[in-house]
Amino acid sequence: MRIAIIGAGKVGMALGHGWARDGHDVVFGVRNPAGKEVLVGRAAGIAEAVREAAVVVLATPWDAVDAALGAAGSLDGKILVDCTNPILPALAGLSVGTTESAAERIAAQVPRARVVKAFNTTGSGNMENPRFGAERLTMFYCGDDAEAKRTVEPLIVTLGFAPVDAGPLQAARYLEPLAMLWIHLAYRMGHGPNIGLQLLRR
Repeated sequence: MRIAIIGAGKVGMALGHGWARDGHDVVFGVRNPAGKEVLVGRAAGIAEAVREAAVVVLATPWDAVDAALGAAGSLDGKILVDCTNPILPALAGLSVGTTESAAERIAAQVPRARVVKAFNTTGSGNMENPRFGAERLTMFYCGDDAEAKRTVEPLIVTLGFAPVDAGPLQAARYLEPLAMLWIHLAYRMGHGPNIGLQLLRR
């Protein structure tokens, strides 16, 4: 499957490496592909990357989302995986929350895309390796399109996470603060980024 990743930072690279290893055709959509080296796949302009992709992954900082979506061209009918978190400067909290979410704002901007929120509740290091001994970290995801979620779930499993469907896209209102909790524990409380969240059952 061809996967376009908009953004080639740590999160985008970690995801792309895992999917390329599993045989997916990964292309990174960036503003200046001629000047961008990527470790896996290839770099292309954002619109070019998106055009032939079955799945588009939005892995930019929150303040770059509008420009990225504007450069992407048509996303009609495409699965758009939103990995973003609306984090304030200096990790001071979230700029969106409680009554809406970044994912819902994105869905409103591209109403014909099939938005799934995923890959936002942990750091890039855990995306490269989500296993803690015999345990797998949980990756929560949500969205309003059941078929889109069924497509995204194997991409979660491929990376080594244990997927948990959190319901409709509105649940992103809970997943984004959950990401802020992980950031708070890792960087403000001194636990470091080698921590993760897991849903346990009995």
